[in-house]
Amino acid sequence: MLLRQLFDADTWTYTYLLADQTEGEAVLIDPVREQVDRDLKLIDQLGLKLRWVLDTHTHADHVTAASELRQRCGAKLANGAKGPACSDRHLGHGEVLEVAGLTVKALATPGHTPDSTSFLVGNHVFTGDALLIRGCGRTDFQGGDPVALFHSLHKVLLALPEETQVWPGHDYQGFTVSTIAEERAFNPRLAPTDSAEFAELMNNLNLPEPRHINIAVPANMECGCEPHATF
Repeated sequence: MLLRQLFDADTWTYTYLLADQTEGEAVLIDPVREQVDRDLKLIDQLGLKLRWVLDTHTHADHVTAASELRQRCGAKLANGAKGPACSDRHLGHGEVLEVAGLTVKALATPGHTPDSTSFLVGNHVFTGDALLIRGCGRTDFQGGDPVALFHSLHKVLLALPEETQVWPGHDYQGFTVSTIAEERAFNPRLAPTDSAEFAELMNNLNLPEPRHINIAVPANMECGCEPHATF
């Protein structure tokens, strides 16, 4: 499997390009609208065809490139079961998306947002904002629920094999990849032993609002288009 990690410096967002090199079909996870030309150039250079665009959740810090990629190269869009209605496919917990030689399994990991979904491909899990390296997504806006996130972290993601590689949606400290074993050992957000303790921690973070939230959320509810745009 080909795996490339791409970075948007303005929003600290990671985008992931996955492909089966034999079949030449690719998946892009969490693309950023301002990076469309970069991503399509790389896909072309590698001789790939983009078949699916996956968003891990309705982002508040950047606008997804999903709709633009659908328009420019015919890719289909997939989200979790509670994702935007404009997607071509909604994947429930445990559902599988087959893309040539790739098998992408959806894991419902709500809490940061109600539609948060992680994607498991072999021994790689793409966690969006649910599980970050030495952290986790916030739960203080956009339908966030710390009790739901506690369950997602401990019952879903930490239940994966310890050697599973963790690829987050963002990083603010220079980390690129981790493992379930590392996060279990060193992630301070995983220290609380029950959901009430975790909720108290999350409810008192007092974080600033994302800079682009007023633009990003309405656009991402339309898969990256301006609200009420038609396809």
